[in-house]
Order: sequence, then C-alpha cells, then structure tokens
Amino acid sequence: MTKPAADGKPLRARGEQTRQVILETALRMFRERGYADTTMRAIAKEAGVAVGNAYYYFDSKEHLIQGFYDHMQGAHRVAAAPVLDGEREFAARLRGVLHAGIDVNAPYHSFAATFFKTAAEPTSPLSPFSRQSSPARDASIGIFRDVMEGSTAKIDPELRVHLPELLWLAWMGVTLFWVYDSSPEQRRTRRLIDGVVPLIDRLVGLSRLRVLRPALRQVLELLDNVRRDD
Repeated sequence: MTKPAADGKPLRARGEQTRQVILETALRMFRERGYADTTMRAIAKEAGVAVGNAYYYFDSKEHLIQGFYDHMQGAHRVAAAPVLDGEREFAARLRGVLHAGIDVNAPYHSFAATFFKTAAEPTSPLSPFSRQSSPARDASIGIFRDVMEGSTAKIDPELRVHLPELLWLAWMGVTLFWVYDSSPEQRRTRRLIDGVVPLIDRLVGLSRLRVLRPALRQVLELLDNVRRDD
C-alpha cells in the first residue's frame, strides 16, 4: 500500500504533482525569459519548492526539456487516438496524426523559436536526434508505426521496415516549418500538411511498382548509411 503524505495524498501522486508543477513553471519561464536566462534556482523559487527538490526531479534544465519531450509525446498519442481508432485509410491516418501533433504543440509556439536555437546545436542534448532524446524520439516513431500498421495500405516490405522513421523525419520537417510559421494560428503549416500527405500517400503506393524498386533500395541504403556512426 502506498503511504499517504501529511495532506492525505499518496506520496507517489504528490510527487508526480510536484514534478508537473516544476515542469509547467519551467516552460512558462522559458517562454517569458528565454531558455538561456532561466536558472534552476529561479524555476524552483517560482514553483514554490526548494532548489534541492527541483534537482531531485530534474537533474538539470536539459532534463526539464526531456521531460517536456516525454510529456508532449504522450499528449500527441492521446490526441491522435480518435484518428488511429477510427480511420483505416493511410492518408487519413497520417493527416490526422500530423494535425494532432500541431494541436498539442500550439500552446508552445511562442517559445518554440527561442528554444530551437538551442536544440538546433548539433551537440546539444536537446536535439531531437540526440541520444538523450531517444525515448521521446522512439515514442514518436511508434505513433507513425501505428499509422502504417493500422492502415489498409499495401506497402513494399523493404519500405515497411523504414517507413515509420521516414514519416517521423517528415514530421520533423513539418515541425521546423511550424516553428517559423508566423501566419495566424499557423495556417500555412496546416496547408502544408494537407498538401504533402497526398504526395506521401502516392509515393508509398508507388513503392510496390517493380520499376521503382531499384530507386527505393537506393533511398533506403542511403538512410542506413547516414545513420551509421563510422
């Protein structure tokens, strides 16, 4: 049995609540002051917790962002669930998942451009391509794997292995466009999604044509080569 805290709440639930308060406070301060100018001490003070308590839940500011990544992947999956549960056509599933991703990111648009300057640094642990970001990256790729596996699309077996990661890379491109999209409610990003999904759908369908298989293999070999560390 989980031991209750002094206020009657289970310690685990209270700890998760404290962790969430620290994370939400940090994100607000990042938006207001910028990532570089926000310290862990300032976050702790604003959240109403001891500095040591803040470090208990998050070892550093970078860990706060990793916590944000994890939170956003969970939110993306929840937002995408109605589409994944109700649609079987590949294009409809992909379109719905991409729009769901924009929906959950929307409250953080004002913060995104400032944060991206740090995350875009190749050696930054905040990069979506970094080792530290692998749990959130894998979770996101998993969403696109569900897009593929739950659809009725007939996909070339070789492409099927790599398609979830390719769709995630496309999502990274859409996200970058969204970061710098200054149109009202980022409508240009929505139009980009609606325009690019039919193209992806068509390319996935064409991948089964024998005449295109040599080109497809070249693309997949290129992907494998650029992923190698040597």
